[in-house]
Amino acid sequence: MPRAKGGFKTRRRRNKVLAMAKGYWGGRRKLFRTAQEAVDRALRYAYRDRKARKRDFRRLWIVRINAAARQNGITYRQFISGLKKAGVTLDRKVLADLAVKDAAAFGRLVEVARSREAA
Repeated sequence: MPRAKGGFKTRRRRNKVLAMAKGYWGGRRKLFRTAQEAVDRALRYAYRDRKARKRDFRRLWIVRINAAARQNGITYRQFISGLKKAGVTLDRKVLADLAVKDAAAFGRLVEVARSREAA
């Protein structure tokens, strides 16, 4: 039985990994085994952090909404609860953008939330 050295398929797989490791430092770029470990780790981190980024942005939006709501004399909890009762379906991303860029519109939303929260 002849010895299988890999040939085309193996070379293609290795070249793919080395291409993904382009820009890495030292042996992580040049040596297949080291590059494979570095690429695997990088792909794991990329997958994990795509999920974490969504959490981080939601936390940032909540902080911004809370700060703007408190400047208008209402807590974040009362603000969100009042908007839900009023049937306002803006998500936190849009609310945070309004809080930063259009304080007057955010103030009107606070009034809507306050009137529904009190009722």
